[in-house]
Amino acid sequence: MGSEITTVRILRRDILHRGSGYEKETARIKSECLLARSRIIRLDRYGKQLALSSESGKVLCIHLGMSGQLQYLPTKSRLENNRHVHCIWTIRGPKSSGRLIFRDPRRFGGIWVFATLDELHISRWSRLGPDALDIRSRSLFQQLIRTRKSIKSALLDQSLIAGVGNIYADECLFASGIHPSRPSNELSTVEVTRLAKHLRKILQNAIRAGGSTIHSYRDGNGEVGTYVSKHQVYGRAHMPCVKCRRPLCRTTIAQRTTVFCSTCQRAEN
Repeated sequence: MGSEITTVRILRRDILHRGSGYEKETARIKSECLLARSRIIRLDRYGKQLALSSESGKVLCIHLGMSGQLQYLPTKSRLENNRHVHCIWTIRGPKSSGRLIFRDPRRFGGIWVFATLDELHISRWSRLGPDALDIRSRSLFQQLIRTRKSIKSALLDQSLIAGVGNIYADECLFASGIHPSRPSNELSTVEVTRLAKHLRKILQNAIRAGGSTIHSYRDGNGEVGTYVSKHQVYGRAHMPCVKCRRPLCRTTIAQRTTVFCSTCQRAEN
């Protein structure tokens, strides 16, 4: 924290959005709104979204979506691949300077500008469910009892639980012994407690490993994530289950590829 954004280069404007507090702004979002010539004083995260707060009070909310990346490059480092780069911030810090690169090949993410952090919480983050990284069983149970969606669909619904993607939904359900098509409101308190524990544990372990690089994912320093080596089911369809050695099954739930073990994850409780 304490670094200053000196310039902002916008390469694709349709990924920029005005949040609450900017209704009277012109249709063209200016670089000042993206914190040009501002000092960053705070960094927050909720689910899959990041917030950069400046001294002036203005806030950027960055949603990476399915394929988005934020990468920091020191000043003398060369950007080897400029495909799908949508915005570049030049940063001058107390110890180092460089560029923050936002790229999003599939454009499911984006950048929102807000007048204040409170405006972000009220108009955007208040619509999200509890953060999966530290969710507790009681909170998870209260979210799941509200819906008959399959548990896999519920885990991917950010309005119910924030921060779970397709990979970790499959991994957490397998670790919990829960079939992905089970109705969410039919899970027992024991199952929900087990699921909450594995959500916290697996997400924390994945963060320490830098995430899971399947195709092109890189962390903020451009490094590949190594958690893919610990996957129990994702990407292993028709391979032997690590527990019972029977072939893993593959189906589609919520329009997402889903891999599970029909023996270790029973369709009934």
